[in-house]
Amino acid sequence: MPVTDALKLTCATCGQANRVPAARLADAPKCGVCGAVLVDGAVHALDATSHDKVTRGDSLPVLVDYWAPWCGPCRMMAPEFAKAASALAGEARLMKLNTEDHPQISSRAGIRGIPALILYRGGREVARLAGARPAADIVAFVRQHVR
Repeated sequence: MPVTDALKLTCATCGQANRVPAARLADAPKCGVCGAVLVDGAVHALDATSHDKVTRGDSLPVLVDYWAPWCGPCRMMAPEFAKAASALAGEARLMKLNTEDHPQISSRAGIRGIPALILYRGGREVARLAGARPAADIVAFVRQHVR
């Protein structure tokens, strides 16, 4: 298999970079170190270290929800974000970062209000979307910017 057919996916649990054949994304690939599923259509929480590794190094687009537990719209959007993660499985990975626990990351990302969604691809920010959104809007936003 050519090297170009392999995707680099960072484990949100342990931070290990994994090479996954593109053809195997639907097979729920697991991290070679900790065994966590890498592409499962679920939302995974990030910390400061995993945020940087995932957003800078992953081959698949990554959509990060910057949120806080005290934010009503953030809590309201959480189930919609989870639905979008399921719909986008294999196309993009959806992650969350608690801005209260990691203010340095949200400051560096220029987050001025939450919830804020930032789409990363190839180590760069591609687009951002502010405010709580339904799953269909989140899916459309990602697909619009990654195709």
